[in-house]
Amino acid sequence: MRFAVSYRIFAPSMAEARDRARAIALEQTVEVPAEIVPKGYIADEIVGQIDEIGTEAPGQFRARISYSPDSVGTEITQLFNVIFGNSSIQRGLRVVGFDPGAEIARRFGGPRFGIAGIRERTGRERGGLIAPVLKPMGLTADALARIAYLCAKGGADIIKEDHGLADQPMAPFRERVEKITAAVARANAETGGRAQYFPNLAGRTESLDGNLRFARDAGVNGILVIPGLLGFGLVDRIARDDSLALPVMTHPAFLGPFVLSPDTGFDHGMIFGTLQRLAGADISVFPNVGGRFGFSADDCGQIAAACRATDGPGRAILPSPGGGMSVARAADMAAMYGQDVVYLLGGSLLAQGEAVGEAVTTMRRALDAADAAR
Repeated sequence: MRFAVSYRIFAPSMAEARDRARAIALEQTVEVPAEIVPKGYIADEIVGQIDEIGTEAPGQFRARISYSPDSVGTEITQLFNVIFGNSSIQRGLRVVGFDPGAEIARRFGGPRFGIAGIRERTGRERGGLIAPVLKPMGLTADALARIAYLCAKGGADIIKEDHGLADQPMAPFRERVEKITAAVARANAETGGRAQYFPNLAGRTESLDGNLRFARDAGVNGILVIPGLLGFGLVDRIARDDSLALPVMTHPAFLGPFVLSPDTGFDHGMIFGTLQRLAGADISVFPNVGGRFGFSADDCGQIAAACRATDGPGRAILPSPGGGMSVARAADMAAMYGQDVVYLLGGSLLAQGEAVGEAVTTMRRALDAADAAR
């Protein structure tokens, strides 16, 4: 019944690591000293329990602490709070693993579509999916719609808006959504394709729900959400909403500090894989190796594995590396990520101007050739 979190503790000795683990078990639940924890149910069930603790390396220990589902209730935000709420403010502590257990897995179903569902919607039965990014900020809605049309004509699977496209006056959210939806639909009608359009959910907090309904009614195929800014609770709400029934793609903006320090925060696979799945994302965007953000091949491999693990929470989802992607790197990227992946392409495509559709087609051929050669 209990769920478990694995923490990497940086301490000079096992004794101090064990003391820290005990403190974490209290901090993440009752947040009072051990001597005043009420006996019975609270002490026996609610307080975190140290299941095991061992040495990973000198000065580095791994503790597995289990928690009661009763401490969570049915809120994804409270689940995340128990995983790493107050303890996230402490130094020398990093979340490196999560086991939902049967009850948490039942309460939080995770992604509505997952890999299989996204493949069905795009009609792409095998091979990596191609997702051009609509940008830059400052273009009009008509200009963005033109790019979307050309990309869809060229064979794009998912047309994703840049996370910087919000509700600015040059391309307001609702105008943009209507015009791009129509452009993609026109391209699909002309080619028989099934390109999917994912706008970036934008607007003030009080307008988000209305904008979601507007986008659904306009005919979008999915939605891009920035959980670092809008919250993982919103991702969970969209994923569970039968009246929306929209795939969710999540963007990593504002989440960098969670992973960049080696002795605090979360492992890369946790923040961009496991937590995204728990919240209900179907596609998780993250910085690609070789791009401008400095993620290593090991970091990216860990993320992809966490997204696709068959024993992870909910359905397996698609990792979506972005940055430094090009036709020249297609073979290397296919070798690294395999087939279940969404490749984000931005600058390398947009540099082609009116030939952007042909560039998408060329990328498709390069990926197909790389897959065939493996």
